[in-house]
Amino acid sequence: MSGFITELQQYQKKLNLTIEQEILNNEDISYRSKMVSFCILLLVLIISPIIILLVRNATFTIQNFAGNLVDKTIELRNEKKKSDRLLFEMLPPAVVMQLRQRRQVPAENFDSVTIYFSDIVGFTNISADSSPMEVVNMLNTLYKLFDSRIRKYDVYKVETIGDAYMVVSGLPQRNGILHAGEIATMSLDLLVGIEHFKIPHRPNDKLEIRVGINTGPCVAGVVGTTMPRYCLFGDTINTASRMESTGEAMKIHITEATKQSLEKLEDIYEIEIRGVMEIKVSDSPSSIIQGGAEVT
Repeated sequence: MSGFITELQQYQKKLNLTIEQEILNNEDISYRSKMVSFCILLLVLIISPIIILLVRNATFTIQNFAGNLVDKTIELRNEKKKSDRLLFEMLPPAVVMQLRQRRQVPAENFDSVTIYFSDIVGFTNISADSSPMEVVNMLNTLYKLFDSRIRKYDVYKVETIGDAYMVVSGLPQRNGILHAGEIATMSLDLLVGIEHFKIPHRPNDKLEIRVGINTGPCVAGVVGTTMPRYCLFGDTINTASRMESTGEAMKIHITEATKQSLEKLEDIYEIEIRGVMEIKVSDSPSSIIQGGAEVT
């Protein structure tokens, strides 16, 4: 029994040593875990403000970008409206929409339209006695007056070149038999406006214009790709130009076709027969007027 007790005591000592060693190992592991956790926590505490600051800066940058994007979008819309107005002044709205869709705009035949031509009487002499800037200022002032007045009528301004002013009714939107009346009333309105017009650099001189009108068929279409122009083709345009060139100052010179079209309307126009006149017309089957300049 004494030997058994002695052996048991030895095993008890070994067990105590083993337990103490295990406790020390666990304490070391626990200490290391605490140190690692403390380091991680310290790292998080150090990095968190930096992350928050970066997120705040990123949010502020995104907000500024969004605000700038909204401003740029508004500016883009305003610029688009300006470009649309410019395009609509150069080309009919229906043609502009087709060009935006990258569709080819085919030429279209119109059975009956009315063409208006006008120019300034004595423009060559006025230009000779004026500087280029004075001539440009005079034309700008005059055509601003014309443009403001023709907006009241169902007409389309084709173009102005020099002192020539060309307007058409009945295209690109057809208006039945009303085109002759629209052009006639517009012409009378322009004559009334020109009576009160004063040349900016020569206020004592009175400006006069000649007006020619013709009614008939024509073909209209877009010509060109880089700078597309809406052009009118046909002898109707050529004859209207001849009516203007052979007309009298402050008078509206019309053809028989225009007279017949006006007589179909309910509006009453005073028409004075001028008589038979020989008007030179192109010998070719068709003639082209592009922006008021005749090309045969």
